[in-house]
Amino acid sequence: MVENQVITRDGIDITIQSIGSGPGLVVVVGGGVTSKLYRKFATALAGQSTVHLYNRRGRAEAAARDSGYSIAEDIDDLAAVLESTGSRNVVGHSGGGFVVLRAALELPFDRIALYDAAVNVDNLFPIDYLDDFEAAVKAGDKARAIAVVGRGLRSAGPLSSLPLGIQIAFAKAFLHTPIGRTMGEILPATMLEVREIQAYSGPAEDYAGIAAKVLLSTGAWSQPYYSRVNDALARVMPHAQTEVVPRSGHDGINIARAAFVRPFAKFFSGPISPS
Repeated sequence: MVENQVITRDGIDITIQSIGSGPGLVVVVGGGVTSKLYRKFATALAGQSTVHLYNRRGRAEAAARDSGYSIAEDIDDLAAVLESTGSRNVVGHSGGGFVVLRAALELPFDRIALYDAAVNVDNLFPIDYLDDFEAAVKAGDKARAIAVVGRGLRSAGPLSSLPLGIQIAFAKAFLHTPIGRTMGEILPATMLEVREIQAYSGPAEDYAGIAAKVLLSTGAWSQPYYSRVNDALARVMPHAQTEVVPRSGHDGINIARAAFVRPFAKFFSGPISPS
């Protein structure tokens, strides 16, 4: 069963889509995409949890970003969703993982699962592409912006080494797909978010105070810097464990095969309080 509710925080409406029954679990979506891509993952967990999806600002029906962006804005919105749903368990993907990590320093979570969290600790996460990305976004060159991101994050694996011109051609074709059109529309918001991720670059010890139980996961086909980030965080967090999900890439959470969902289902079915 799918239910929708609209809550209001400081005059801003947030639409929450809830699927399933059981303890509440909130999903914080990544950069450049909408909550629609997480419906399959939410449905797969709906047998044991009520999974709550919402769009962060600048996406679909959500409020637009202000001229600037602060992580505090995302944390406040997440806090409002948690309060409304009574949830204390959260999943964060990519840029949403960054939001969840920063929020965990302030909010009383019980369990957190991160998948390919876009957080730069110990200079392990690539950020060298950001100036070129920002320039392309401000110039309105969507294809170049997407190509620069893909090349910088090496999200296409070996294809990321192709000449930029070829990658721009691929990006132009991608922009004609439903997902590509969404990413193109959200690019200005995405650019603000990645700049905030850069601004919070620092040592893994910045997150040592997180008391929640934490699952730091990545896909076997994801880029290796995600595993290095997870390992660095796991060394300093008191209740963290790492997981490499077989046969999964950065979009594994959106594809949500049964084998992908299994470790998340197991993690969220365990004891609520950190051991």
